[in-house]
Amino acid sequence: MLSKRIDVPKLFTTAILAVLSVLFLVPLIWMLSAASKYEQDVMSYPIQWIPTAWNFVGNFKEVWLGKVPFSLFYFNSLKLAIIMTLSTLIFSSMAAFAFTKIQFRGRNVAFGLLLSFMIIPSEATLVPRYMLLKWLHLYNTHAGLIVMGMFSIYFTFLLRQFMMGIHSEFIEAAKIDGAGYWTIYSRIMLPLSKPILATVGIIKFIWTWNDYQNPLIFLIKQQLYPIPLGLQLFRNDFADNYSVVMMASLAAILPLLIIFVILQKQVIKGISLGGVKG
Repeated sequence: MLSKRIDVPKLFTTAILAVLSVLFLVPLIWMLSAASKYEQDVMSYPIQWIPTAWNFVGNFKEVWLGKVPFSLFYFNSLKLAIIMTLSTLIFSSMAAFAFTKIQFRGRNVAFGLLLSFMIIPSEATLVPRYMLLKWLHLYNTHAGLIVMGMFSIYFTFLLRQFMMGIHSEFIEAAKIDGAGYWTIYSRIMLPLSKPILATVGIIKFIWTWNDYQNPLIFLIKQQLYPIPLGLQLFRNDFADNYSVVMMASLAAILPLLIIFVILQKQVIKGISLGGVKG
């Protein structure tokens, strides 16, 4: 029986990446450790990675049941992230399907014009968007944020690149059977595009969850704040209590960690497929 040869360069690369991974996880580990301590132990030196006195429950209660309505911020973030993610999946996939499988005059020109808007930074459109939302009476509402985040040029491009790799024979066979465009889109294109749809959904959810700029500019009432702005209130009210701030930060990133750990294969697969198709 032949023994397998050891690939030394690959083994060395794997070891280096393992060390780097541990280094990247150090801030997260420190956050978890600090969230479990009493305040006087947070800045102790040398660092106590495993607390000698645990205050995890106390910090947890202070975050969720204290004077800062963290649960409300959590609900606002979930509301915005879920609605905007679903809206983006629907509208961007429909646009990608139209630009890929429906023949109409000026299709490529329209898509090129759409892509040209990607070079405009979002900061350059803050004032026009502010004026538009004020005119529509949507300023300082969740509806205003949702309207601005319902469609994404980048995700339309990503979905189009994937759909270009789906053979048109499926479309032609469906047309022969009498299927219309809506049937083709909903029963053929969407099921075949599950990997890239999962990727788009996860990335959009994370972007919306972490969005700080738009809520800061377009929301005034604290009752409408999502988590990024809610954490700012924690920093103001608990400026000298790092254990509570770390507990709030840990609670804020926990859903993102769970989603990515569970669906990371779909993210990587969808990005790679969307990048090489077409």
